[in-house]
Amino acid sequence: MASVKDLKTRITSVTSTQKITKAMQMVAAAKLRRARDAAESARPYATRMAAVIANLAAGVSGEGAPRMLVGTGSQQRELVVVATSDKGLAGGFNSSIVRAARDYIAGQIGAGKLVTVLPVGRKARDQLRRFYGERFIDAPEASVPSLAKAQEISDIITARFEAGEVDVVTLFYNRFVSVVSQVPTRRQVIPAQVSGTAPPIDLKGAIYEYEPDEETILAALLPRYLTNQILSAMLENQAGFFASQMAAMDNATRNAGEMIASLKLIMNRTRQAQITKELIEIISGAEAL
Repeated sequence: MASVKDLKTRITSVTSTQKITKAMQMVAAAKLRRARDAAESARPYATRMAAVIANLAAGVSGEGAPRMLVGTGSQQRELVVVATSDKGLAGGFNSSIVRAARDYIAGQIGAGKLVTVLPVGRKARDQLRRFYGERFIDAPEASVPSLAKAQEISDIITARFEAGEVDVVTLFYNRFVSVVSQVPTRRQVIPAQVSGTAPPIDLKGAIYEYEPDEETILAALLPRYLTNQILSAMLENQAGFFASQMAAMDNATRNAGEMIASLKLIMNRTRQAQITKELIEIISGAEAL
């Protein structure tokens, strides 16, 4: 049984840990508001761009259509982009994304497809390396979401696609719903899928005439749309990460409080047992005299 001194040391240690987790909870809560506002602010632009591309795509067909819209005609070679955060201590936030991606990759490999992996974020890189490290084409860090970082990742994807090394690109990330809910999401980004999700534009009977033609506009817009999707995923990830970290640190703080209370109870019982033992020895010695 641990001594009173050992228990005091343990209580001091857990108390210090509790202070750290409480501080991390408060920091995550402060950062969450800014991250949530950034993620929500990016959604209208992404939705409107998807609507414009869907409207343009409705008038494009045949050999003149951009490959990023219609694909290469094959689905055999697929690039899976798995976006997580660089940091941990956020409960199952990163693991849920990686688990969904692993299941999907395993299914595609089982179907005979040639799958390559682009992990974005240290957690994705570290967790996927054990299973699919030989399939990595690169491993950029997530860092702070920015247009420049999204463009860097988009350039890696676009270069592979234009070189004919991949036919399909699928993106995994956590979509921020609320403080207590982040949903692992899979989205195909190449060929672009916008018709099913983009709201139609009400032309009120008018007909748009594009200058230059739809194919030229799409060829310029689709790479930007890809960059925007990656940036949106990174912003959603950041908001979800801080929400998960806040919840995880809150649980850790409460668990530390419960452990401190339990250790104090054990320490008091141990101290009482020592006092009782010493009293018995004194009384026994006095009686022996």
